[in-house]
Amino acid sequence: MQIDLLFLCVAIPGVLIAGISKGGFGGGASFVATPILALVIDPAMSLGLMLPLLIVMDVAGLRAYWGKWSPSASLRLIAGGVLGVILAAAVYRFTDPDVFRFLIGAISLGFVVFQLGLKRRWWAPRTVPLSPKVGAGCGVVMGFTSFVAHAGGPAALIYLLSLGLGKVTFQATTVAVFSVMNLSKVGIYGALGFINFETLKLALLLAPVALIGVLLGVKANRLVPERVFFGLTYVLLAGAGLKLVWDALT
Repeated sequence: MQIDLLFLCVAIPGVLIAGISKGGFGGGASFVATPILALVIDPAMSLGLMLPLLIVMDVAGLRAYWGKWSPSASLRLIAGGVLGVILAAAVYRFTDPDVFRFLIGAISLGFVVFQLGLKRRWWAPRTVPLSPKVGAGCGVVMGFTSFVAHAGGPAALIYLLSLGLGKVTFQATTVAVFSVMNLSKVGIYGALGFINFETLKLALLLAPVALIGVLLGVKANRLVPERVFFGLTYVLLAGAGLKLVWDALT
């Protein structure tokens, strides 16, 4: 994998935005770096490169929220999520990179629509708690999309928002669930070749950018209007998603 000016111009902003979102600012768009990186490198490599960085960001978040999550909600999502990861890995073995380009692009576009719908109240979060079975089903979708694009957020949010959790419990549960999910992908990503010496070397190079992003995310909650960050992030996601879908189909 070649480190050139184009790669750095794409990777550094993408990882920085992911870190800012992981720092609690930006509507759960921490997977933004994956579709952006997939524009310039193989989609599988973009996933393998980002996973160690996401784990580093998770560790930073876990310290602040340790023990404050909802055990029952976490377990339901994680149980379904592990199954979703296994299903996605099975799909990958029988597909080519263009299928993953399409899936990453489609998930990116779907995320933008989902978040805009919440912001503009095209639909409202369910106020009646969803059943445990539905929670596990959301976990399966979360695991599948997390494997394909590190984008399990919407499926998890649909379930968690219905539970009416307090702000701290909600954030802590999100951090705990995705920390476990990201760790669960390490072995499979390694076996499939997503993670290798080259991706680890690049992840080490970009780790300071990720940590700076997390710190900026914490600060940004007080200093920067969310609308500015949302606008930039969603434009990048929509543009990258459209390009990936186009490349996959042509």
